[in-house]
Amino acid sequence: MPVEFLGIAATHNGSETDVRSGPSFDKEYTLRLGRAHEDHGWDRVLFAYGSGSPIPAPAAAYLASRLDRLEILLAHRPNVAYPTYAARTFATLDQISDGRLTVHFITGGDDHEQAREGDLLTKDERYARTREYIEIVKKVWTHRERFDHEGEFYRFHDFVSDVFPVQQPRPGVSFGGSSPAAYAAGGAEADVYGLWGESLADTARQIEAVRAAAKAAGRTDAPRIQVAFRPVIAPTERLAWEKAHRTVATIRARRATVTDPRLQARLTAPENTGSQRLLALAERGERYDRALWTPTAAASGGAGNSNALVGTPETVAQALLDYYDLGTDILSARGYDLLGDAIDFGRHVIPLVREGVARRDREGADRGPHLLAKIQSDAEAGAAPAAAVAVAG
Repeated sequence: MPVEFLGIAATHNGSETDVRSGPSFDKEYTLRLGRAHEDHGWDRVLFAYGSGSPIPAPAAAYLASRLDRLEILLAHRPNVAYPTYAARTFATLDQISDGRLTVHFITGGDDHEQAREGDLLTKDERYARTREYIEIVKKVWTHRERFDHEGEFYRFHDFVSDVFPVQQPRPGVSFGGSSPAAYAAGGAEADVYGLWGESLADTARQIEAVRAAAKAAGRTDAPRIQVAFRPVIAPTERLAWEKAHRTVATIRARRATVTDPRLQARLTAPENTGSQRLLALAERGERYDRALWTPTAAASGGAGNSNALVGTPETVAQALLDYYDLGTDILSARGYDLLGDAIDFGRHVIPLVREGVARRDREGADRGPHLLAKIQSDAEAGAAPAAAVAVAG
C-alpha cells in the first residue's frame, strides 16, 4: 500500500530552536518552504492553527495557487466559524487547489488556549461538538438539496451551498487525539486519524483503540493512521546524536527564558491527554525501539509533535518502516530547521522508505499490530550502540 509523507507549511522560519527573523506571515518564506516540500518528494503539508497566528485557510490558498502537486492539510477549530460557513470555505479552497485539500479538525485540549477565542466548553463537550460539526460539514459538501439541522450545538434551516468541492464525494477528514472521547469522535467520522509518535507498543495500542471505536460507531472500514515525529538525521550515528543533544540543549535554554507563569504551568502540566502521554513516556525512559528519543518532548513540555527519531537516514528510514509495518499509512515529519530539514529528509529518508514499502508490496508482506513482537525484536537488533549515545551526551 502506498505510503504518504506529511510536512509542515509554516508561515515563518521560527521553531523551538530558532527565533523567527521576519513577520508572522512571511509570504516569500511560506512559498519557499512549500516548494522545498513539493520538489523533494513530500505529498502534503500541514497548515497548523493557533490563536493569534495567521489564519491558515487564506495562507493555504496562497500556497496552493502557486504550486502544482503539493496537497494541503488544513487545521481548523470548530469554535472559530459556523459549520455552514466553514464547509464553503473548504469547498472554495478545494476548488483553488484543484482537489488537493484535506481538513484536520482540532477539538482543542487546552482550556486556556480555547478560551482565548471565546470557547468555554468542557473538553467532552468540545468533542461532542466536533463530531456534530464534521457531520454538518460533510452534509454541506455532498447535499444539493436544502436541509435543516437541529442538533445539540447547531441549529439552522433551509440551507444549501452553491460551492462544492472538486473531490467527489468530498475532501478527506483528518482528526487527532489520545483520549477515549477523541477515539470515539475520530473513530466515527475521520478518514485519517493522527497520532503523535510514541513507542511501537503504545502506538499499536492506540491503533487498536481507533479501530475499535470505528467498529463501535458502525463503520465497516477504519481511519487510515498517521504518526508524527521530529527527525534528527546526520551522515553518521555519532553526528546524529551530537545534533540531537545540541537540539535539546537549545530547547531547554529557550524554555528557561519563559516568564509567563501560565505558560510555565502549561509546559510542566499540560491538560491534553496526548501531551501527558508524551511526558509519561519520557519519564519511563529516553530511548525506545530502533530510534525513538523522548528528551525533545520532555524539553518542550510534550507540546504537539515532539518525540524525535535520531540516526542516519538509513536508521530513521528503518524506524519509519517499523511504524508502516504496524499499520501506519501516513508519516508526518518536521525538523527544527524547517527548510533545511525538509530538504534533507526529502532527499535522504523519503526515497529509502518508499523503496522499503515497494519491496514489502512486491513480497506481499503482512502488516498490523500483531507484528509488534517481530518489529520490536528487529528494532532492538538494529538500534545504535549505547556507547554512541553516551559519547554524544
